[in-house]
Amino acid sequence: MSAETSGIVCRSAALRTADGVVLRSRLWHPSSEGPWPALLMRQPYGSRISSTVTYAHPSWWASHGFLVVVQDVRGQGESEGRFRGFGQEAADTPATHAWVRQLPECNGRLGVYGFSYQGLTQLTAAESAPPPECTAPAMTGLDERRHWSCEGGAHWWHLGLGWGLQLAALQAQRRGDATAWLEIRRSLEDNRYLRDGPTLLERHDPEGMAWSWLNNDPSNDQQWTVHHAPESWLQRPMLLIGGWWDPHLVGLLDLWHRSQAAGGQPSLHIGPASHLQWWPETQQLMLQFFQQHLQDRPPQEPQPSHQLWNITQHQWSAIPAPATGRSASWGLRSHGLACIDPNDGALVADGEGEGSVVIVHDPWRPVPAIGGHLGTTPGPAERTAVDQRSDVATFTTAPLVDELLLSGQPHLLLDAEADQPGFDLCISLSRLPAETNSVDQLSTGVVRVRGEEALQPARRSVILQPLHASLACGDRLRISVAAAAWPAIGVNPGHDAVACGAPSPEHRVVTLTLKLAGSTLQLNPFDSGRLKLD
Repeated sequence: MSAETSGIVCRSAALRTADGVVLRSRLWHPSSEGPWPALLMRQPYGSRISSTVTYAHPSWWASHGFLVVVQDVRGQGESEGRFRGFGQEAADTPATHAWVRQLPECNGRLGVYGFSYQGLTQLTAAESAPPPECTAPAMTGLDERRHWSCEGGAHWWHLGLGWGLQLAALQAQRRGDATAWLEIRRSLEDNRYLRDGPTLLERHDPEGMAWSWLNNDPSNDQQWTVHHAPESWLQRPMLLIGGWWDPHLVGLLDLWHRSQAAGGQPSLHIGPASHLQWWPETQQLMLQFFQQHLQDRPPQEPQPSHQLWNITQHQWSAIPAPATGRSASWGLRSHGLACIDPNDGALVADGEGEGSVVIVHDPWRPVPAIGGHLGTTPGPAERTAVDQRSDVATFTTAPLVDELLLSGQPHLLLDAEADQPGFDLCISLSRLPAETNSVDQLSTGVVRVRGEEALQPARRSVILQPLHASLACGDRLRISVAAAAWPAIGVNPGHDAVACGAPSPEHRVVTLTLKLAGSTLQLNPFDSGRLKLD
């Protein structure tokens, strides 16, 4: 059955796979002329949504001369089969591509688009599978651990639970279990999912990816899957769209490097975006890309192949060339009052770290995560109130005498030990603008230490979210160190007898000692080859 609205035809279509499963899609295309190049999106949330949370409706794409195909992946929406997550997609990708190319409305040319899960479905296939003409994966990655569920040895807490419960609710709806759907929905509405989420996942989606990931050990490589993108696909034209406050940014940068290593010339655009809130020009950016590679229409206003949004200057710029010579670095210093007196902790450019500071982490009142790429409200954040807490150590530079561009991935090294067999280091990098009292958070990162290792003095390494930001003369730079970032990550209980998660009677007070001699904050530029992406 088909319907026409404003010159766009919409109809349903189905593919029967080799194992007999029917995968259903919705198609949009102009009502006259044709055939057209196809844009394919494969997603698990229902084709009627079509990722309109971040993308223009398929009818808009169709109005520009495309056949748009939005497929419900196996076991989701109106498609048959059993949903098994990422691992099922590589087998269905080649069959879907071949089916789309032979549709009567398609002229044989195929591009793929989508973000998040829909970004990964663009990339997974057997090495021998014929590639599409072009791909546009946004905010996605191939590594189920680093790009989808963990950072610094800690599981993403509210993000992992929230997404897993969304998928669990879709499965409950599919099997007609209204009771389960309502239980999940209410937990998300009243935030009980932050405590009850693991129980709900085990009860309602025990074979789902989120529950599996939560039970995997972030430190055990053997428990995690890294999906494969065929080399020939990475060589094709590729548009990569990312956001500074998106949790999958490292995965996108990994795709950028993989494509370059395969001989591709990917176009990279990282802008002022979280996972679900993009900058308005992304639709035109993607449209020009698909018009160029599927319709042979060169862009009327060519865009640079690589663009980074400057977080503080609010403008686009190119990726800076790696600086020659020694990279910028800062040492951390304190006389012991960095948690109490903002004038005590110092961040010294090209200086040696010295001193120590003690942080007492009380799980009853864990330090909250605000903004950033893992927070419940991702994006820029003003963190003065958090930095004023006595369980947060701050280290601040003197006012800058020259402009400073921070472009790349911050990396903090310092010695830390605890009086309990478990602790977290939660780091924030901020700008203190000249002649103001604000503390503007730029980037965050975390590392988790569990077991007897936590009792021993040792060098700890914390990788922060990449950034591109300018500091003006008179601005100051600050590193903040805490032992929690709730609920971005679960609260470390200080021992191995219970899992990290919501605070409980079994969570212990942890005294954390930072030894600052040899501490250093470094910045690994984007083109330096030193980014930590896995």
